[in-house]
Amino acid sequence: MGRATDRRGVLRIDLDAAVDGRAALRRPDTLAVEEPLEIRVGPAGPGRRRPLTVTMRTPGDDLDLALGFLLTEGLIRTDEDVHTAQLCAGAQTPNTYNVVDVVLAPGVPEPATDPTRNFHTTSSCGVCGKASIDAIRTRSRFAVADDPLTVPAGLLAELPDRLRAAQRAFDRTGGLHAAGLFDADGALVALREDVGRHNAVDKVVGWAVRQRRLPLTGHLLLVSGRASFELTQKAWMAGLPLLAAVSAPSTLAADLAEEAGMTLVGFLRGRSMNVYTGAHRIRH
Repeated sequence: MGRATDRRGVLRIDLDAAVDGRAALRRPDTLAVEEPLEIRVGPAGPGRRRPLTVTMRTPGDDLDLALGFLLTEGLIRTDEDVHTAQLCAGAQTPNTYNVVDVVLAPGVPEPATDPTRNFHTTSSCGVCGKASIDAIRTRSRFAVADDPLTVPAGLLAELPDRLRAAQRAFDRTGGLHAAGLFDADGALVALREDVGRHNAVDKVVGWAVRQRRLPLTGHLLLVSGRASFELTQKAWMAGLPLLAAVSAPSTLAADLAEEAGMTLVGFLRGRSMNVYTGAHRIRH
């Protein structure tokens, strides 16, 4: 339960570092754990809640993942929309607790089943199965365009190193994405790792839901991979005025950030970066 890593035996081949004339050695290696998580949602009462989605994720912070997913998909608005959320026993032996059961508060509508909106996801892509951009565009209730946050470019350039220094599971596996929430002074407020970049962001947002910190006014989100449409949408849903990525954004991410009035930064590496939207928030 909550295992982020696991040890496996491997055959290590290094043609440039042969030992005693051998280029291959057997040794243990640490891998990032990837397991399915089923999120069930429904009203209180007898019977099981209906499965809403199954996502492949790294175990740990599963309640945050579920709440973040529900918030960023527009299915809940605050923590008060959730009566209870708990890990449940699955069908596996030994039990892996790969089910989160979410009971909605009275009056909160149950998610409707929509054949154009397929929530089944993978660790690499959260919205691959959805039918169209219109089906996945979720409007935020937070006006991030009005957020007065500004960040010195020099401070922003330091954040990838701060994020990397806090990635404990990545140090052991090299196989996890990270999402880090920073304040305006560059202090790391929350960090989550996962095999799925969208899961890492949902875990951060879910943490903010439980802490009743939404909207995340005056904060920025840094992700260790690329900035996709989905991650931009999730940042907007959480009320974040600035999303930065160490890799490239997509055209849809830039379009959505422009529409939201959000600052989008890509290729944040070393002492350089590309500011795609909202350049008024970056002081240089």
